[in-house]
Amino acid sequence: MAPLIALIGGFAVLRLLGLVGVDALDTWQPALRGGLALMFVTTGVVHFLPSWRRDMIAMIPPRLPRPDLLVTLTGVLELAGAVGLLIKPLAPIAAICLALLMLAMFPANVLAARRGLTLGGKPATPLPLRTALQVVFVGAAIAAALG
Repeated sequence: MAPLIALIGGFAVLRLLGLVGVDALDTWQPALRGGLALMFVTTGVVHFLPSWRRDMIAMIPPRLPRPDLLVTLTGVLELAGAVGLLIKPLAPIAAICLALLMLAMFPANVLAARRGLTLGGKPATPLPLRTALQVVFVGAAIAAALG
């Protein structure tokens, strides 16, 4: 739930700043990109925290090689994408790349839910809710790319 809170909370705070006079945030799109960036910093950092990292490695589908390397790579990509979202000329491509990354990582979330794995010591999000969240996250990334 932390990624959703980061996305919505970040968007709301940034949008409010735009409404009170911060010109760079005076439309919804920069605020959405900022909320997404906060979300991806939140999710990217946990790829490198030991207890989360172990859980993420466990959720990589077994047919994929080097789950440890994949967790590192996806964490780096999430963090790089977050930075890209904040650089106006790069933001649309960063948003599309992050949407594609989320789609590529979704099977790991399915596996975690089906196997009853934990993430950070807590049960993985049940599949129906995780799927709904995925739609929201991918939709937000696509909306962020459209401007």
